[in-house]
Amino acid sequence: MIALCFLLLAIGSEVAATSALKATEGFTRIGPSVLVVAGYTLAFFCLSQSLRVIPVGIAYATWAGLGTASIAVVGWLVYEQQLNVPSVVGIALIIAGVGLLSLYSETH
Repeated sequence: MIALCFLLLAIGSEVAATSALKATEGFTRIGPSVLVVAGYTLAFFCLSQSLRVIPVGIAYATWAGLGTASIAVVGWLVYEQQLNVPSVVGIALIIAGVGLLSLYSETH
């Protein structure tokens, strides 16, 4: 259970760091730049902690899939980027794939 918490924290901090990248304006703004570096540092630390229990393939697929889907939603909500029907279907497929992988993987 703690490994799953570390994985979720890794995903959240990676999403926060990636979301702040646009605000850095090419790393010319210090506040958002610090958030990006700290967020990615925390993300990789937490991901490495989750790997003590969760197999690397499962952890990375979950991290990458949910992170990608989350960033698309953040882009839509925060930066008003458009999500068309194929984008929404793609995000749903990513989430379904992560769910299937996590639920039915023999290595989990």
